[in-house]
Amino acid sequence: MRNVALLALSSLLVLATAACGLSSGSTPPFTVTSGSIQKVPSLDGVKITVGSKEFTEQAILGYIIEYALMAAGADVRDLTSIVGSRSTRDAEIAGQVDITYEYTGTGWINYLGNEKPVIGERAQFEAVRDQDLKENKLVWTAPAPMNNTYALATSKAVAERTGVKTLSDYAALVNRDPNAARVCLETEFRSRQDGFPGMARAYGFPPTKVPVSILQGGIIYQATAGATECPFGEVFTTDGRIKSLGLQLLTDDKQFFPNYNAAIVMREAFAKDHPAIEQVMTPVSNKLTTDAITNLNLKVDVGGEEAAVVARDWMIAEGFVRP
Repeated sequence: MRNVALLALSSLLVLATAACGLSSGSTPPFTVTSGSIQKVPSLDGVKITVGSKEFTEQAILGYIIEYALMAAGADVRDLTSIVGSRSTRDAEIAGQVDITYEYTGTGWINYLGNEKPVIGERAQFEAVRDQDLKENKLVWTAPAPMNNTYALATSKAVAERTGVKTLSDYAALVNRDPNAARVCLETEFRSRQDGFPGMARAYGFPPTKVPVSILQGGIIYQATAGATECPFGEVFTTDGRIKSLGLQLLTDDKQFFPNYNAAIVMREAFAKDHPAIEQVMTPVSNKLTTDAITNLNLKVDVGGEEAAVVARDWMIAEGFVRP
């Protein structure tokens, strides 16, 4: 969710996108009609390019925007699955993308350069909303309750053996038996200040005291479920594999990790020209709970379904659109 490409590489990716003639996007994979989302005269025929990052959840969120705006009558173009957070943001700032779902924690820390999260989901949203509008003329609106933040997870067997249920419990385990607390992390999480080093400081143990294995994100879930190589592992809280593998999340009892609630982001000028978009997307965002998006991710990452199909079927099931 928050792997941010280097700025130089990001700029090249955006330029490459434009050079390949993809800046206007392609036709969305499915056509839908109005359900509870009715045609909006002010959006009739308006060309809107929807962007997203390349991972499962972002693709689903991008398609959800597309179906919602299509039902409202817009001429929607698909530019989902852009590689990298920074590339996606640069494409929006440059006007190649008109609307995305972005995460409040990513905006606050990675884009705006703040080091400490704001406590509370609403307070974090308002902080990133106000600063990004002032500094970059980007509008944040229609925040969703879903929160795709970092966490440590473990198997049921390890939790029962060690008694670890919270990050404070984990810190106590580190200090009395570091080998029992060994953990599997992605490279970026091991070094980020909103990742493992910052978490260790917040919970009172040296990060170097814990044996660490560096693995790719997708491998960590299975390795943690196996409990041998990774008694504990870094996860994202809305990943469907948590549920399918029976992993248990450790409670962040000191509220160290930032909130990563998804919210609609648009350029200020575009948002002012099309105020109806906020009205269309707010009811959709309200339905995007952590459980809801986790189940959608599960259908793709475990069930093997296509993100575009999963997003469409959810929008139909919620009554927002019709096939």
